[in-house]
Amino acid sequence: MATLDEGGRALEILDRIDEAYPDAGIELRFENPLQLLVATILSAQCTDKRVNEVTATLFQDYPDARSFAGADPGALEEAVRPTGFFRQKAKNIRACCADIVARFAGEVPDTMEDLTSLAGVGRKTASVILAVAFDKPAIAVDTHCRRVAQRLALTAENDPDKIEADLKNTYPEDRWTDITRLFIWHGRYTCKARKPLCEDCVLPDLCPWYQDNLA
Repeated sequence: MATLDEGGRALEILDRIDEAYPDAGIELRFENPLQLLVATILSAQCTDKRVNEVTATLFQDYPDARSFAGADPGALEEAVRPTGFFRQKAKNIRACCADIVARFAGEVPDTMEDLTSLAGVGRKTASVILAVAFDKPAIAVDTHCRRVAQRLALTAENDPDKIEADLKNTYPEDRWTDITRLFIWHGRYTCKARKPLCEDCVLPDLCPWYQDNLA
């Protein structure tokens, strides 16, 4: 089995995925950092397609942080109900937007410390906002990124924070945002959890999981 970055292996992995998926990117629809924040909260345990269906109307009804913060709880719950776990999601959206209004003049902050200080916003969500909305170096470790990193032996950890640390130690900072979009895309469409499409993968010679299970 290859080591974490033997012969530039880690960078070769990222370059191949980048070449294979030139249009890879976040599939949530948004026009500003606040919309991405809300959409990311809604995306927990829900498909991006369903979230986009909900936010098409939601963002018209609630155009800014102040309107979300002051939303009627029941009305907001009904609006986000199709995304699942709607009561908690509506609560988190109202709470984090109240923080944004009270502490950041209605504008989504652009640092990890400030983002994770918002009610209901964890490190993964904050990383998505930093990488995608603000183009700042950050790695968002969701279930897809975790699976890809583990199968490629880029980490032996299971905790998202530790996986993030391993990836940051392996890759240069100017590639961190690439990891966020490419590993999530690769995990969603090729390196699937139950039936990975290894026959379509560009990494079989670099993948210890493939070598151990299918080669």
